[in-house]
Amino acid sequence: MSCVAREEGGRLLALLTDRLGDLEIAHDSLQEAYAKGAVTWADAGVPDDAAAWIYVVARNAGVDRLRRNLAEGRRVATNARVLETAVADADAGAVEAAASESRIVELSEVSDEQLRLLLLCCHPALSQDTQVTLTLRLAGGLTTQEVAAALLLPEATVQQRVVRAKRKIRAANIPLVIPEDLHERAAVLTTVLGLIFNEGYLAHAADAETLTRADVADQAIRLTATAADALPDEPELAGLLALQLFHRSREAARTDRDGALVRLADQDRELWDRAMIGRGFRVLAEAMAQRRLGPWQVQALIAAEHTRTSTNWPRVVRYHDLLLTMNPGPVARLARAVAVAEVEGPEAALVEVDQIEGLESYHLAHAARADLWERVGDHAEALRAWDRAAALATNPAEIHYVERRISALQR
Repeated sequence: MSCVAREEGGRLLALLTDRLGDLEIAHDSLQEAYAKGAVTWADAGVPDDAAAWIYVVARNAGVDRLRRNLAEGRRVATNARVLETAVADADAGAVEAAASESRIVELSEVSDEQLRLLLLCCHPALSQDTQVTLTLRLAGGLTTQEVAAALLLPEATVQQRVVRAKRKIRAANIPLVIPEDLHERAAVLTTVLGLIFNEGYLAHAADAETLTRADVADQAIRLTATAADALPDEPELAGLLALQLFHRSREAARTDRDGALVRLADQDRELWDRAMIGRGFRVLAEAMAQRRLGPWQVQALIAAEHTRTSTNWPRVVRYHDLLLTMNPGPVARLARAVAVAEVEGPEAALVEVDQIEGLESYHLAHAARADLWERVGDHAEALRAWDRAAALATNPAEIHYVERRISALQR
């Protein structure tokens, strides 16, 4: 059940919202279908087309909700025509009739319905924090726990944002349509898609078993590619897509046989997906041809530099300097300091790292400091920093890597 919810949840919700005309009803009906599936499948087994089964059950539950709402005289964000269409759809469709529609969800890259759902979640009537949270939770298919980890928020806060957003969408009767001017929502959409990919590229959930959640990372790439095609005049979407492709191309080399993280400098570059890297360069070139450079494109340029046979570190530092002018922040400063270590040495990098504030709970900051202390020969300081990184890390591959570094120093 969790696999269906994770891989198909966003697209199923988009289809249901389109059919039922109400995001809240569609979401509640989908959750009801998941609950029924968990019980039914435990005895009868998982059906051949699990997504079709979930879709039919959720759609029928949604029709029942619409009927009850109308019978009770409650105002709903739909009308009689929508209800009649939904009822006709339900009456005509047993699982076999809906299977073909569900397979569109399963086999196509991303449907128009899902793009509309993404844009609905990014509606300007909602605050940007709410837009990000709602898109990750509903359109991105992440659980409440995963969204909380990605945004560094309590789970209760995430849940409250989603509930309030759904109520506001319903009360304001915000339609599930693609607006004429898409560009006003491009910035937040790009941010959201970047966060979805980050959760897939480095899983934060407490129950994560591997470094990467490939399904989430690949879904983010599909969504970004669709958004970039729909908004060809938004080069930052293409820049994000290129960045995702460069990172994803290294997947086979990012962990060793024991599942421990392999840092970039130690990866076997023969294992990298050169076809994906080539696609990344083509997408990046198309984005930069518009001559409107933004932070996602600069990050893609940095990632592109790391795909070469040898990294030009002075160029990487210059890219980081440029990035800091566009998107200043402690994480960006930390990334620059790591690059500085390769150009000016670990001592210079430590000076920069020690001046960064706001990363006390960020495990990668402590890991970077530990590596730098180790390189200058202060093993006591390195051990303290590695211990702090181990306490803060949640991904098992990262924890395994840090424990190895600690053991090596102790020996």
